[in-house]
Amino acid sequence: MDNDVAKLGALVSETRNPASMNLDTLTTLEMVTLFNQQDHLVPQAISHQLPAIAAAVDLAAAALAAGGRLIYLGAGTSGRLGVLDAAECPPTFGVPSGLVVGLIAGGPGALLHAVEGAEDDLELAAKDLLALNLQPVDMVVGLAASGRTPYVIGGLRYATRLGCATAAISCNPDSPIAHEAGIAISPLVGPEVLTGSTRMKSGTAQKLILNMLSTGAMVKLGKVYQNLMVDVKATNIKLADRACRIVVQATGADRAQAQTALEQADFEVKTAILMILTGVDATQARRSLSQQRGFLRCALGDNVAASGDKRSNGLNNSEE
Repeated sequence: MDNDVAKLGALVSETRNPASMNLDTLTTLEMVTLFNQQDHLVPQAISHQLPAIAAAVDLAAAALAAGGRLIYLGAGTSGRLGVLDAAECPPTFGVPSGLVVGLIAGGPGALLHAVEGAEDDLELAAKDLLALNLQPVDMVVGLAASGRTPYVIGGLRYATRLGCATAAISCNPDSPIAHEAGIAISPLVGPEVLTGSTRMKSGTAQKLILNMLSTGAMVKLGKVYQNLMVDVKATNIKLADRACRIVVQATGADRAQAQTALEQADFEVKTAILMILTGVDATQARRSLSQQRGFLRCALGDNVAASGDKRSNGLNNSEE
């Protein structure tokens, strides 16, 4: 245990930041300026990890396309960030709850209150994954700013034994979780302004990477057309308005036409767009989208080609 504590103290994320040694003497403006200056280092650190992030996106998309799930696991801030990203996928991309899952050491109660000792349990994540009925087709992503959290190490080991694709996100070089995963994503953001407070730069880095991971995977699954979230679920007034604006932006139709199409399409945004741009009804639009596995751009191409063939056949018949 003493050796583990010594190793923890030597981590980059736990060392003191020379730029903030006088943090408690700064004026408020000087203090927030320093925070901001240090935050600028985060995207620079992430830029060196883009090939690894892209590889993780491809693995996540492949797992989801094959019927698997994307599962995040972490403790403390890292775990909360995973739960947050998972929770935002259903309303944003129209995927079912449980397709992207966030596990936090100590369970849901740890989202609000620390659960002492949970993150130090090497076997706990395996139990949590077993409760989810983890399958080889799933992908597991371990999150730990320190890169040494036993909960995450144990979960990645269990996932690897089952044959799952795995990735690890940490903010220390050559971390233990990096060695447990198929893909290691390790942005080196440097010491925190407030020593050891990894909810700051490290947390920001993890959030940015999770944004890229889930959004990139959903783009590759056909959940996005152009740069529009065309599988958004209109579950409240704000999202119903967004759905209408998306249809207008994608088609150039006026708001009244977009609203009518949405109502006929049961507020399925992709269906409404396809109806307006190709003139088909909701049933045909859904059929086309199903045939193209939900990829709107491909469904549009099919319907345009079909209408072109009809025009061509009509010309040929008249000439004959």
